[in-house]
Amino acid sequence: MSSGERIAVVGGGMAGARFAERYAALGGTGSVTIYGAETRPPYNRVLLADVLTGRYDAEAVTLPVGGAQVRLGSEVVGLDLATRTLRLADGGAETWDELVLATGANPVLPPVRNRCQGDGTSLKDGVHLLRTLDDCARLATDAAKAGRAVVVGGGVLGVSVARALAALGLLVEIVHQGPYLIDRQLDPEAAAAVRGGLRGLGAEVYLGNRARAVRGSGRVEGVELANGYVLDCDLVVLACGVRPRTSLAHAAGLAVRTGVLVDDRLAASAPRTHAIGDCAEHRGTVHGLSAPAWDQADVLAARLSGADPDARYTGSRPLARLSAGGLEYAAFGEVDETAEPGLDVLRLTDATRGSYKKVVLRGDRLVGGILLGDLATVGALAGAFERDDPLTDHPLHLLTSTT
Repeated sequence: MSSGERIAVVGGGMAGARFAERYAALGGTGSVTIYGAETRPPYNRVLLADVLTGRYDAEAVTLPVGGAQVRLGSEVVGLDLATRTLRLADGGAETWDELVLATGANPVLPPVRNRCQGDGTSLKDGVHLLRTLDDCARLATDAAKAGRAVVVGGGVLGVSVARALAALGLLVEIVHQGPYLIDRQLDPEAAAAVRGGLRGLGAEVYLGNRARAVRGSGRVEGVELANGYVLDCDLVVLACGVRPRTSLAHAAGLAVRTGVLVDDRLAASAPRTHAIGDCAEHRGTVHGLSAPAWDQADVLAARLSGADPDARYTGSRPLARLSAGGLEYAAFGEVDETAEPGLDVLRLTDATRGSYKKVVLRGDRLVGGILLGDLATVGALAGAFERDDPLTDHPLHLLTSTT
């Protein structure tokens, strides 16, 4: 790529920041501009629960962007792929030579009645989402005046928020439709340990339940469950997952399914247009995790910088790792040993330390695992899983070795 070429990155999140940082580190000579709708520089969203508790301040979670120009508060509202022009919410327009869509994902709003104000769009007082630092600031301000909170959703975000609110002194209840907490990444035993830890903080969990309505005319006063039971509260957090943000790409005429369709070059369906991160769909998969987003950013940076013009992204074997809001766990691969015949499982549980470790094996290959509460062996496990090499040591070594 020539030094005069302009790279426009639409989205100031983790994927876009990673691309810009790696592009510069690999010697890219084009000019990179990040267009972010938020008024803050790119930051690590994974740490929002820790910002909520005060463990980190907002500046501490800022991400490097190499030499990129960051246009804050510059929401892109339209793309013209033929003229390679983007249109901004303030009426301005900019051109590009290469376009990188890193638009991320939107929070899913569950079908809970009365969650909004009378205008039908803004959330009722006391009802919150947690996707941005501004969301975090509003929630922290509200939590300081609240006594009881209901978190709708028992996935990663919901559990992290619940632990953070409990650490701030609120009485917390989680409503989760699934059979156990964080059911996309953990197994029932690990989830039971998480639930036990929450109870130790004074937080209760209602599994197999659905929030039907928010009670209260002005400010939230409670959450009504589908069975008619009402949980009294003065604070609600909706943590029901995310959905790829693809409306911009779709309106521009790009191929979109669940996410923006990309090939192994991370190229979208128009020339010199690419997509990475939560908004991208590669080989039928939208990962929705930070590690694959950064893998994709690294590959695209290598290609566009010229460091490796033939770089290809063939997929990720992601390890979902979280250390936020007092919750520490790592999970990867297939964690259900009943998913196929012939899988073996090894577990180690330490109730006194609140730790749980599990590996799933197919012969001498590691196909999945969970670490909860003690991540000392995560490096050894991740390496064995990512390399897909035959195991030379007894599997127990993977759960006890720290090298």
